[in-house]
Amino acid sequence: MTAATATAEAVEEFLRKCEASGDEAYGAFRSVLEKLEDPSSRTQARVFLSDLQKRVDDSDECLNKYHFRIQDVVLDQYEGYQGRKKLTMMVIPSIFIPEDWSFTFYEGLNRHPDSILKDKTVAELGCGNGWITIAIAEKWLPSKVYGLDINPRAIRISWINLYLNALDEKGQPIYDAEKKTLLDRVEFHESDLLAYCRDHDIQLERIVGCIPQILNPNPDAMSKIITENASEEFLYSLSNYCALQGFVEDQFGLGLIARAVEEGIGVIKPSGIMIFNMGGRPGQGVCKRLFERRGFRVDKLWQTKILQASDTDISALVEIEKNSPHRFEFFMGLSGDLPICARTAWAYGKAGGRISHALSVYSCQLRQPNQVKKIFKFLKNGFHEISSSLDLSFEDDSVADEKIPFLAYLASVLKERSFFPYEPPAGSKRFRNLIADFMKKYHHIPLNADNVVVFPSRAVAIENALRLFSPRLAIVDERLTRHLPKQWLTSLTIKGTDTENSSEHELTVIEAPRQSDLMVELIKKLKPQVVISGIGDFEAVTSSAFVHLLDVTREVGSRLFLDISDHFELSSLPSSNGVLKYLAGNVLPSHAAVICGLVKNQVYSDLEVAFLISEEEAIFKALSKTVEVLEGTTALISQNYYGCLFHELLAFQLAERHTHKERDCEKAKSTEMIGFSRSAISVLNSAELSITETPNSGLIHMDVDQSFLPIPSLVKAAIFESFARQNMSESEIDVTPSIQQYIKSNFGFPIDINAEFIYADCSQSLFNKLVLCCILEGGTLCFPAGSNGNYVSAARFLKANIVNIPTESEVGFKMTEKTLVTILETVKKPWVYISGPTINPTGLLYSNKEIENILTVCAKYGARVVIDTAFSGLEFNYEGWGGWDLEGCLSKLYSSTNSSFNVSLLGGLSLKMLTGALKFGFLVLNHPQLVDAFSSFPGLSKPHSTVRYAIKKLLGLRERKARDLMNAVAEHIRNLESRSKRLKEVLLSALLQENLN
Repeated sequence: MTAATATAEAVEEFLRKCEASGDEAYGAFRSVLEKLEDPSSRTQARVFLSDLQKRVDDSDECLNKYHFRIQDVVLDQYEGYQGRKKLTMMVIPSIFIPEDWSFTFYEGLNRHPDSILKDKTVAELGCGNGWITIAIAEKWLPSKVYGLDINPRAIRISWINLYLNALDEKGQPIYDAEKKTLLDRVEFHESDLLAYCRDHDIQLERIVGCIPQILNPNPDAMSKIITENASEEFLYSLSNYCALQGFVEDQFGLGLIARAVEEGIGVIKPSGIMIFNMGGRPGQGVCKRLFERRGFRVDKLWQTKILQASDTDISALVEIEKNSPHRFEFFMGLSGDLPICARTAWAYGKAGGRISHALSVYSCQLRQPNQVKKIFKFLKNGFHEISSSLDLSFEDDSVADEKIPFLAYLASVLKERSFFPYEPPAGSKRFRNLIADFMKKYHHIPLNADNVVVFPSRAVAIENALRLFSPRLAIVDERLTRHLPKQWLTSLTIKGTDTENSSEHELTVIEAPRQSDLMVELIKKLKPQVVISGIGDFEAVTSSAFVHLLDVTREVGSRLFLDISDHFELSSLPSSNGVLKYLAGNVLPSHAAVICGLVKNQVYSDLEVAFLISEEEAIFKALSKTVEVLEGTTALISQNYYGCLFHELLAFQLAERHTHKERDCEKAKSTEMIGFSRSAISVLNSAELSITETPNSGLIHMDVDQSFLPIPSLVKAAIFESFARQNMSESEIDVTPSIQQYIKSNFGFPIDINAEFIYADCSQSLFNKLVLCCILEGGTLCFPAGSNGNYVSAARFLKANIVNIPTESEVGFKMTEKTLVTILETVKKPWVYISGPTINPTGLLYSNKEIENILTVCAKYGARVVIDTAFSGLEFNYEGWGGWDLEGCLSKLYSSTNSSFNVSLLGGLSLKMLTGALKFGFLVLNHPQLVDAFSSFPGLSKPHSTVRYAIKKLLGLRERKARDLMNAVAEHIRNLESRSKRLKEVLLSALLQENLN
């Protein structure tokens, strides 16, 4: 028997097996592949395939009879192309047959210059029978191209097709211009999208994919076991349909592409490019947005129309249109220009018409690859549920350049930190260092972190400075008075210079125009103790106006605070600034400070933080403590946001190469300046404020209201999502309904229809405004002994009348009716402070009956009551405590007692929400007179929209008792109980040891 006769008989035997069934055919192909993979039998197997080609064509008849067919795919039909004109490919029923989708995709690849794929590492997703993978290797000579498909049979057939085209009819290798074969350039692997590359740590330069995007009528399809022995029908369904992938794009049939793109971000090199086929049925805007919201720049390489397959049911799309405002895009025939919706297309198709849809090829490249990779790495590690909220699409590059780096920084912080560390009241040390470094690098001013104090806003910085010095008279730029207390702007106590004879309560602010010569004239005539001024645009270029203000304030003995907010630019090319020019060569005089409010970011017009520069150590320390007393701290998220902007402007610069020239020190003598107010001195010298931490001290902070316990992943997710979102609606950031529900379910607190809800970065600043209302009414604050030391210090700083209500250890330092009556009988216009339900600092709880009795006494004497709930929510000694229900009690008291009696509810959610990073305080006022009084003190730093969004989301989870959040709360409570017991043991042991000594 000759070799030819033997081969002919082998072909006949092969065809008989294939004719029997698809599974038999596939088994026969597996045998052929095994021979092709063995170098000793490879030539014989290739000759066998050549003979097989002579018996089988690319007709449907062959496909139906033998369960496979062989077809040619033309690569290039035009003269000038130097490579192979066509490929020969095996096709089986369980694999996509090369058709319009893949041909259009290949045409799109052709639109790119040849260099886009040459010498690159490439992966094709959903390679099918491998024709595009092989064509890429044949035409563009990449260093390696991986053909990936989840269908195991597709991979086997692809390998056969590779050998079929890599070897000639005699089984000899075909070499390209670089003396390589297709076997050198191509590999096929079974892979769910990019799993193979991810598992083998393969970094890709190009990712291409012609991926199905048809809505799956059976979302459970992927739960089946995928093996190469699965039925032909299931494997074809697997190739044709995609299950729900858990992406917002699922509703458009784009979920699999969305997952491919996100997986691609993890394995593509920073300069890499992704190229995908996109059917236009969801609409061009939806298709493009899939990439843009994930941080890609998108180019449309090619678009055509193809007929909708007659066997594809689009009724699912009709149903989506029925239940949403979205409209899909189809066309009537191939020549139709105007799109029609799915419902119209469905009706037209049912009537015998042919419908088509657009088919586009998109080329995509990450706009800030390293940062976007960090973001998606964070999302992949337990935060996939918020990926649908991510929106990195920006029309303005400057917005993208600001927000994407911050999201990457935030992702890194949330990933790496289990809790947010203590930051000093003067501001985050990192943030203050960044400000100082920016001043050094860009304006040549040799500052350090101890010259910078951070405030929540410019308005807060100005008011805090005025309260620290409490001048009899201050002149303030008219553009900077909007947030000052109304009483300061209406007082006319400006005569007399003897401060000893003036009440420290009397502070008068005179408004001045923003023009240096007019400001100087007012200063000379009125001789104020404090001047707060801006500087006009026309005067800001040079330092002469600033120098003039410095000289005149020094001469008359005025403290000068100069605002440069309007002229300070966060830019790599900041414009000239006369004040900063002066500071580059001169030390800031001791009587002067510079204020700068940061509001000029590209993304959030309402996100503010401010800093004050002073080179006088005493001023720095006093203002740092003033922030702590009056504001608590500046929101860490805001500091991080602007810190990221400063870091981006500094990160690319080399270390300082030049020493700064020595600056001129202050030489001129000045009139004696106003010092700190007596109340400020008393508080700042004696109050138990936070301890300044030295580097590497290992100090455990028990001096601040922060737990330093691990932040639950749900909280991290809410924080990140609040910044990842764009265009949040008012309803999404309106926390009032959630706060109403929270205080009703936790305290049974009644909400009047006229109740006013006020929010701030922390509860301390809200409390301080209440103190000012008390002072305005001529009231007296009544604190139970042992109350929150910061609140008591703040009241003294603000010069409120204070009375202590005695408490006793026998009753756990609770306030009792008897002691309360004794105090209220002697006090006019009392304001009673109550920490509850949890008593600060003992941790005991007021029962519902106890609080009702206390409120009844307060109502009898017409007291205003402030219930502070900020320290409640993490109790561990609550056995037998039935909770609070104040509604019935307060309704009865309001209707039958002194009209001045009123209960305000103060609270903070930082501890309850276990955030550490987010500070959020709320205040509920029910009395119109109190609302009016409170509004006369407008300088309040309010939570940013991102904070409100995160808090609203967390409150919703808490109300629904989300298991993960409840488990985190329970774990925190256990930790606190353990720490409390341990601390008690240590203190008792120390006390015993002291007694023995």
